[in-house]
Amino acid sequence: MRGAGLGARALQRAARQHGHRPFTGDLGAPLSFSGVFMTDRIARLKASPSVAVKEKLDYPVIDTDIHTNDYSPALEDFVATYGGAKLVDDLRKALSSRRRNAENSSGKDWYTQTPEERQHHRTVRSPWWARVTRNTLDVATYHLPSLLAERLEEQGSDYSVLFPNNTLAPLAVKDRAARQALTRAINHYHADLFRKYSDRLTPVAGIPLNTPEEGIEELEFAVKKLGLKAINISGGVRRPIKAIAEKYPQDQHPEIAKYATYIDFYGIDSEYDYDPFWAKVVELGVPVLTHYGSQGWTGRSSISNYMNNHIGHFADGSEAFAKALFFGGVTRRFPGLRIGMLEGGADWGARVYIHLVDRFQKRGPEGLKHYDPAATDRALLTELFRRYGADLVKGRSIEGEQLIADTLGVGYTSDARQPAPEHRNDFAAAGIEKIEDIRDRWVNNFFFGSESDDRTIAAAFNDKANPLGVKINAIYSSDVGHWDVPDLTEALAESWNLVEEGVISAEDFKAYVFENPYKLYTEANASFFKGTRVEEKLKQRAQAKGDERRGPQPGARSEGSPGKAIEISA
Repeated sequence: MRGAGLGARALQRAARQHGHRPFTGDLGAPLSFSGVFMTDRIARLKASPSVAVKEKLDYPVIDTDIHTNDYSPALEDFVATYGGAKLVDDLRKALSSRRRNAENSSGKDWYTQTPEERQHHRTVRSPWWARVTRNTLDVATYHLPSLLAERLEEQGSDYSVLFPNNTLAPLAVKDRAARQALTRAINHYHADLFRKYSDRLTPVAGIPLNTPEEGIEELEFAVKKLGLKAINISGGVRRPIKAIAEKYPQDQHPEIAKYATYIDFYGIDSEYDYDPFWAKVVELGVPVLTHYGSQGWTGRSSISNYMNNHIGHFADGSEAFAKALFFGGVTRRFPGLRIGMLEGGADWGARVYIHLVDRFQKRGPEGLKHYDPAATDRALLTELFRRYGADLVKGRSIEGEQLIADTLGVGYTSDARQPAPEHRNDFAAAGIEKIEDIRDRWVNNFFFGSESDDRTIAAAFNDKANPLGVKINAIYSSDVGHWDVPDLTEALAESWNLVEEGVISAEDFKAYVFENPYKLYTEANASFFKGTRVEEKLKQRAQAKGDERRGPQPGARSEGSPGKAIEISA
């Protein structure tokens, strides 16, 4: 249940859900599809609950996550200029591989298998009906850049970072040369498509990270040649487990190869040194963004239920990625690296931060002294057993290492193999010596995309629970374009509901929709918003505050009232 004071908005939302026919201001007769709503932009703005919220704000709104769809014929025409019909075929195969719904060795996808076959093959239930369809105006909006640019104000944002849904499609292409060509073609297409709207919209560049070298090449091309200024990566890349791949080559045992893999998260335990890539990211001033899910992982592999697999999967995938960078020392070596992890919410960022501090206090170098097998006082333990354990011991030996083996276990005896000193500090690569280091290498580097209706965001702003009184960098990520948002005009209003219901404060809301997104992008690149509506609005705001501080100017007149000084207010 929503809180009080939401009646009109709730009715308007319900009306949209039952036919998407927006009501007039007095909730009277619906405006016709072909009438004022579609042709009169002013009427649409007045009907938008998010516009009503935005009018209360004196700061810009930055949406870090809008999804767009490509009009396939136009995209294919452009791809053909890069690699002809062959590259278009690669694109189609890549897109098809994402839609095959976990096809397996039977040659059937989920839909053509019987329930018994799904059980036999453990065919994972993959996403279905993941895009908005009933709201036809929004369907068109996600495909047409000019319409999206026009409706951004209606959506309640000043600026949005776009994630075209095909951005990472090239990752499904195995051949390196073809993957490079398709990556560049798609990035080039989106750069050209949205260039004229750069004051309001910027698309991300998709960057493959099969190797650091490949990532660097595509990063430089996207930034230096195409002028793109934010990148989207997969949070990990699957690689074969070499010992199994050598014994069961993929060309002879494709089914074994499919499952005998691990995920490389580019940080701890990576097969490659990705530091050159992260260094290039910082050098070029590029924020790194990811939607990294974990559907299909253990615990998210139901053969019948999409929601079972979906809930929490972006948080789990992003957590694996972020922890790999933290424990691998990436955020220590690159304090200027700024990474946004989207669609997973922000509560997990607070949870992991809290647990990192807790674990360091218990499992850091000082804490580990409590668990050193050599630290047990053998003589005292024997004496205590002799004094209090006679009914259990019943004449058995309780001397020396035998008692250790019978209590703590053989792994704690003096002759048991123990980790070498250099392998005893799990926080060493991260360079953690005090809890402030954890704050600086987790809170400062990472930003957490939280969708507009996500009440768990409260954990991110809970500076009483978060160590050192910090607030986690929650960022406004509407996810407009996916099923989470059936009407793009409602996302910002839903976020403001969290303030009205007391879930977050108005100050937290400002951090969520403006200050934290602004930090993410400008701490990576101080000029990120140059020439945009965000820059324009901030200049206007600064001017207004300056005028307010100066007060009424001598001789200033108000229109129509000669001799009366203008009253200036912020």
